[in-house]
Amino acid sequence: MAEVDPEALADVAYGIFEHLLNRNLQAQGKYLFALVEGGIDFKPDLAAIFLKFSEEYPQLAEAMLSHFSSLDTIYQQLCDGEGVVPIKTTQMYWIVQDAPGSAPEAIEDENAGKWLIFQEPDQVDAVWKKVRNATVALELGISAKVSTAKPNPDSRDNRKVVYVYTKDWADEADVLRVREKLRELGFVDRIGYKRNIETFAGEYAKKGKRVTYYSA
Repeated sequence: MAEVDPEALADVAYGIFEHLLNRNLQAQGKYLFALVEGGIDFKPDLAAIFLKFSEEYPQLAEAMLSHFSSLDTIYQQLCDGEGVVPIKTTQMYWIVQDAPGSAPEAIEDENAGKWLIFQEPDQVDAVWKKVRNATVALELGISAKVSTAKPNPDSRDNRKVVYVYTKDWADEADVLRVREKLRELGFVDRIGYKRNIETFAGEYAKKGKRVTYYSA
């Protein structure tokens, strides 16, 4: 049996843990970004959720503690913006914010799609905050996510991208409603909307080929 790379295992462990952290906080009516930005102590929540994680995934919990040295280190990184501020996030390729009541797996449905907002790294934090807050306020679609500072081998340039998801690409009224709200938030330049079915098929824009379904 091949030996497991400790760094790779720690990466996987952190990804699963952060997903559980956000899910458990939201089940209590809390949001990680609100706790961090409000300077609210959430160390007891973190400890309780990590205990549950370590009971369910002992090997992954051990890998995390081996990598970060302690839960206090993880807590401090979160307080410093890890998982909240795109340019300060280095453990995950994406920060995801689901709308209240939306299932996390909804963005993986082949009927879903997303508006794509490309931004320079020095602008993405402010852009993400607008989109995230509007998503939580149920003003946009089912979810949103943003690329982070973690180097992504799939990126084609140094720009960051914000995805704003809608439930059904065929529901043109809802797709355009979300686009209009994005205009109200200040995103007035033309942007494209890509269906998940193109993403799942591995189709990406290139010279002479457009893969966006809507453009507005």
